[in-house]
Amino acid sequence: MEILIIAAGIILALMFNFVNGLNDAANSIATAIATRALSPIQAIALAGIFNFLGPIVFSTAIAKTIGKGIVDPSFLTIHVILIGLIGAVIWVFSCSMFGIPVSSSHALVGGILGSGIAAGGITAILWPDIYTVKFILLAMAIGGVISAIILVAIKTKKNEDWRRTIVLGFLTGVALIVPILMVTGVVEVKGIFAIVIFILISPTIGFIVAYFFALLIMRYLRNKNPVKLNTGFNRLQILSTAFQSLGHGANDAQNAMGVITAMLVAAGILSEFVVPLWVILASCAAISIGTLTGGWRVIDKMAKRITKIRPYQGFSASVASGGVLALMTSFGVPVSTTHAITGSIMGVGSTRGYTAVKWGVVREIIAAWVLTIPASSFVSGCCYLVYSTMFM
Repeated sequence: MEILIIAAGIILALMFNFVNGLNDAANSIATAIATRALSPIQAIALAGIFNFLGPIVFSTAIAKTIGKGIVDPSFLTIHVILIGLIGAVIWVFSCSMFGIPVSSSHALVGGILGSGIAAGGITAILWPDIYTVKFILLAMAIGGVISAIILVAIKTKKNEDWRRTIVLGFLTGVALIVPILMVTGVVEVKGIFAIVIFILISPTIGFIVAYFFALLIMRYLRNKNPVKLNTGFNRLQILSTAFQSLGHGANDAQNAMGVITAMLVAAGILSEFVVPLWVILASCAAISIGTLTGGWRVIDKMAKRITKIRPYQGFSASVASGGVLALMTSFGVPVSTTHAITGSIMGVGSTRGYTAVKWGVVREIIAAWVLTIPASSFVSGCCYLVYSTMFM
């Protein structure tokens, strides 16, 4: 019976990566399609290839976070993992059908949280220590205030309106201080706390990097021939889309790797948490097939409904979001590809002014971000209660 559950869990984990690729296809290719640098079929094929290569190029640190950093391993039974997957798959697939770009990573985190709490209560979750939480929140507040003061001073010196700048300045400081503290080794942010705070940080960093990168391009290339620029940036977008897909595959494909490896450890098949090669290859293949299938409704919203994207902006957005994913993958933090690219698209759109971005569409997307972890937790918690009543 246990072997059948493990087999079902592996299939379900790979199915999760498939719907991950189905929904997140838009993240890797939306800008390339919006600017017509690639046809939809070409873009999806390119994304599928580099999604496959991502986890092979990078480490498997995120797999360890998913498999060991959310629920106490003593509570992480094959039943908890199986039901967590079911909750995540239900949420991601439902959102894909309605064209809502959500974080598959966060859906999986929520699914495991929900089934873990249903199985062992609140104590089953690996909560961060209160000192780390207080330190990080204080650092974010101080970083935000300092950054806001600096930007207001710059605007005032230039005799420009600083009132809209103050919010951007504060968010910039809040978003940048945590990665700086992590890179310098001042503090280690991991587990559920890292996942939650990067819901805010990853789209903000994507916004900031894409915004200023696009402004630099506008400033230094403003006198160049527009036709030649568009042709050049369309070619560059092929490279930036490949880079972004590499980061997407590296970050998101590891979700299934972590779950499958945790299941094998819980069943006693593996003695320690080391991701086997066959798990890496199977997970990569599943997310690539999902991407090749294409989440067309999600692609339409990301590519066309947030803002109008020109070739240089598409290039800027892809580079910015790919950079965020690569950085966070190196630290083992499962961030949302959806958050990173949406923030980047908003950033490049904002270079043309506040009204260039359709903020109503953005609000719909952000609402789905906020709901994803609690919604998938609720679904998997309910599923676990039904499952335990019928089979345990």
